[in-house]
Amino acid sequence: GLMKITKRTNIKPQVDKFVFESGSGVIVLAEGRLLNLGCATGHPSFVMSASFTNQTLAQVELWKERTTGKYARGKVYVLPKTLDEKVARLHLDSLGAILTVLSQEQSDYIGVPVDGPYKP
Repeated sequence: GLMKITKRTNIKPQVDKFVFESGSGVIVLAEGRLLNLGCATGHPSFVMSASFTNQTLAQVELWKERTTGKYARGKVYVLPKTLDEKVARLHLDSLGAILTVLSQEQSDYIGVPVDGPYKP
């Protein structure tokens, strides 16, 4: 489809510019595939693991909440912060990181629950 009506110029790996006859154009990343997988550099297997974990936890969340009306069909939602942080926790070992738990005093001081979510 797109190739028949445009001129394609590869700018760099995973970055292509498609120019229409009118002269306007669009830059397409990773040929329209999952961006975080197609354009990942450095540690692709780690990025894929985090991405697939996000997707799996999101599907579990949708399934668990399917009868509550929390998520409307056909809408797009941001992964709940608690699940996003769970994905991060699950990957800490592979980074050699150690997560400590907030004390109640620290939690009160920064205004977040001891168990998170920690992001605003």
